[in-house]
Amino acid sequence: MINQASRHYDAIIVGAGFSGIYLLHKLRDAGFNVLLVDAASQPGGIWYWNCYPGARVDSQVPLYEFSIDEVWKSWTWSERFPGWEELRAYFRHVCDTLDLWPMMRMGTRVKSAHFEKEAKRWRLHLDDDVIISTQFLLPALGFASKPYLPDFPGLEDFKGQWFHTARWPQEGIDLADRRVALIGTGASGVQVAQEAAKSAKKLTLYQRTPILALPMRQEKLSKINQEREKQGYSAIFEKRRQTSGGFECQSLEVSALEVDKKERDAHFEYLWQRGGLRFWYHNFADLLSNREANRHAYNFWRDKVRARIADPDLAERLAPADPPHPFGTKRPSLEQGYYEIFAQDNVALIDLRSTPILRVKPHAIETVDGEMECDLIVFATGFDAGRGGLSDMNITGANGLSLSQAWKDGLRAYLGMAVSGFPNMLFSYGPLSPSGFSNGPSSAEVQGDWICDFLVWMRNNEQDLFEADPAAEAGWTEIVAQAGEMTLFPEADSWYMSANIPDNKRQLINFPSLSIYAALCDDVAEKGYHGLAVENISTKETTTE
Repeated sequence: MINQASRHYDAIIVGAGFSGIYLLHKLRDAGFNVLLVDAASQPGGIWYWNCYPGARVDSQVPLYEFSIDEVWKSWTWSERFPGWEELRAYFRHVCDTLDLWPMMRMGTRVKSAHFEKEAKRWRLHLDDDVIISTQFLLPALGFASKPYLPDFPGLEDFKGQWFHTARWPQEGIDLADRRVALIGTGASGVQVAQEAAKSAKKLTLYQRTPILALPMRQEKLSKINQEREKQGYSAIFEKRRQTSGGFECQSLEVSALEVDKKERDAHFEYLWQRGGLRFWYHNFADLLSNREANRHAYNFWRDKVRARIADPDLAERLAPADPPHPFGTKRPSLEQGYYEIFAQDNVALIDLRSTPILRVKPHAIETVDGEMECDLIVFATGFDAGRGGLSDMNITGANGLSLSQAWKDGLRAYLGMAVSGFPNMLFSYGPLSPSGFSNGPSSAEVQGDWICDFLVWMRNNEQDLFEADPAAEAGWTEIVAQAGEMTLFPEADSWYMSANIPDNKRQLINFPSLSIYAALCDDVAEKGYHGLAVENISTKETTTE
C-alpha cells in the first residue's frame, strides 16, 4: 500500500498501461522514489477501459508483451490475439511478479498538474483532494485515452442506453434481443458488430468509410508449445526493436512494381493466409509511398472481400471498386467473419455519406431516409488521438500556459516526449512518437529505456532541471511532417493525420518507424542529450547540449 504520508517524489507516472508499468519497473530498479497514479481500479491502460464485447488486441503474442525475463518466463497465453480479460490478468501478473503494487495508487484521477517555478517541482492535485509533488512528471496516458463523441442533436433526449466503446460499463451489457445502433466501423466497431450480430434482435451499422479489414486468423495456444517456443523469445524481442513497427519483421526491400503479377499476388496471398497485420507491415517496400503499388494491394484486398459478399450493392458499399483511401493509410482492423454478418436478416448497413444522421430521437435515430428504432446506441467513433488525454490532464507549464494552449496551433514535442515551456516533463507513447505505428510494448520499452537512462544521467551529473530547446522541438516536429510527406498518409482523413477531430490541425501525429526513432534517440543520448537544456539549481549552471 502507498504510504499516504509521502507527498514528495522523484518521479510521478500517470497511467498504468504498458508505458507506465514499464517506466515504474525501470525507475524503481534505478533507485528513484517513484509513484504511479491511474484513474482505473486495475492496471492495463486501454485494456481496463476497453471491455466491450469482442475487444482484443491486433498484435499477436509474444510480440504483444514485455520482454522482461521473469515476466514472460512465468506466463502463458490462451490464444494468439488475447482478449481484454486475459490482458487484464496479464497486467496483474506483471505487477505481482515485479512487486510493483507498493508504488501504485489506482482509482485516483489527476485533476491538474502545474509546474511551480520557485520550487522547480511539479504539483499534482488528485481527485481525492490530495496534493503531491514531484521533480519529474511522466504522463503515460497512451494515444487513445480520450474518446471522441460526435455532437448529434437530440442525444440528451434518447430514452434507451448509449455508450462509447472506450467507456463500456465494467459490469457489461447483455446484447441479446436488443435493437442496437452501432455508429462507426473502425477496429472497435468491427469487434462489437461481430458479437452483437450473434444475439441482437436488430443490429444497424452506420458506416462513414468502409473499413479495410484483414483476416485475424485467431488460434488457440497450448502451454506445451509456448514453453518450447520460449527458447526463441529473446531473439524475437531483440528483433522487434529493429523493425519499423515493433513486429517480428518489416516490409520487403523490393517494390511491388519490380515483380510480375504472379509473384506479386503470390506474396499477397502468403500474407493473407498468415493473417494479422502482416498484409500491412510485411508487404512490398512501396506499399505506403507509391499509389500504383498501393492500388495493387487494394485490388487484391477488394477481390478477396467481395468474394465473400453475395449482394453486389452491399459488396460495393463494403469493398468499393475504387479505394476510399490508399490501403493502410488508416490502420487496418482485424476481423473474424465480419463481412459474413451482413447476410443475416438481423443486420443492416447504412452509408452515412449518402444517408447522414439528422438527429437522435427518444427511441430512434433519424436519417435523411427516415427513422431506425433502437434501444442501445454504441459509439465506436475513436479518439482524440495523441493529444486528448494529455490536454484533459490540465497540465500547466512554467509560464502559466496550459499544454492544450501550447498545442492550439498544432502538436509540437521534441522526440515526441518533451515540450518547451514544460520543464522536467517527459511523456511516453504520445504524439510525434512512433506510438500509432508500432505495437504498444515495443514502443513502451524503447521510450522507457531512454527516459530512465536520461534521468539516471541527470542524477549522475547533478543536474536538476531540463527543458526542450524550442529550436530542437521545432526541428523534430518538422522531421515528422517531412516523413509523412514521403508517404500516402496525408491522402486519408485518418486519426493518423488528426483529421477525425473537428478543428484539430491536420498533421501526421506519429513518427512512422520505431527502429529509426530508436536510432535517433540513441544518437541524442550519445551526444549528451542535445536538444535538452539542463540546469543545476544549486549552482545555476545551464547548458544546452
